Parts: sequence; structure tokens; C-alpha cells
Amino acid sequence: MPLISAKPALRNAESRPANDNHFSVLADTSILDLIQDDEDAADIARRAVRLGNAVVIAMALCLIAAPAIYLTLAYGL
Repeated sequence: MPLISAKPALRNAESRPANDNHFSVLADTSILDLIQDDEDAADIARRAVRLGNAVVIAMALCLIAAPAIYLTLAYGL
């Protein structure tokens, strides 16, 4: 017996017309489809947190070092 669904069957990407303004194409694709497991998502989140921490530390060091370098060069301390 064939499966009957209210949602129409999706066409392959190769058979779709090359129209970027077609909204059903946007609804069919998602970045979340690329993530395979919850462990992959947790790994991505861990790396993002580490990168964010590194950026904050680098910004703090630059905010401390820049005035010190300026004072050293300006006044010859």
C-alpha cells in the first residue's frame, strides 16, 4: 500500500529550478542537518566557548599593554 501524506514529496536538489527567491528551497535545507550527533553539537559548543575565552583574554591584554606602550614611547619612562 502506498504511503499517503499531506506533505508533498520533496524533489531532489538537482531537479529544482535555479531560483534563489523560491522560499520552499530555504525551508527544505537547514544547517542543523549537517550535525550528526548531540556529541558533535557539544564539541562545537566547547570549541566556541574556548575561542570566546581566548578572545576576551587577548582583548584584556591589549587594553593593558596599549596604554603602557604609549606612555613608554611618549614620555620615555
